[in-house]
Amino acid sequence: MKKEEYRFSYEVYDSVADLNEQDAWLVNEAREVTAAAYAPYSNFNVGAVAKLANGEIVAGTNQENASYPVGICAERVLLGSAASLYPNIAIDTIAISYDNTAGVSNHPISPCGMCRQALVEYEERVKQPIRLILSGLDGKVFIIANANALLPLSFGSVDLK
Repeated sequence: MKKEEYRFSYEVYDSVADLNEQDAWLVNEAREVTAAAYAPYSNFNVGAVAKLANGEIVAGTNQENASYPVGICAERVLLGSAASLYPNIAIDTIAISYDNTAGVSNHPISPCGMCRQALVEYEERVKQPIRLILSGLDGKVFIIANANALLPLSFGSVDLK
């Protein structure tokens, strides 16, 4: 038997004030766009804002539905919008934030499993890693250099060949 180990590292900042100007701007935009989320059931508004390789900015918010499986996360709304508006353009960085209107929003959250899969597929498609900046409305900020780090041993297009 051979034992393997998976590790990844990420950067931790005490607050958005410790980020460079461009990253801080993206985080603040993600925080602001949470107000456009439609989350009447969970009261958990998520906003995602991306800077594309061509310099364009695209945003997405979670959109819930009374038929729960029909809802869609902010990250996948953003990926769909980016792919539709700017086909085959890589995403450099995505900032993701949230407003838990029924609780606290003071620490970073991470994309759900379905969104992790979608992020990895997007990276594969455009052949460039997506840098993630994760935050709440305040508090610590995490920066992950590559979305693929969040989904080790992922299933992808190569598995279908």
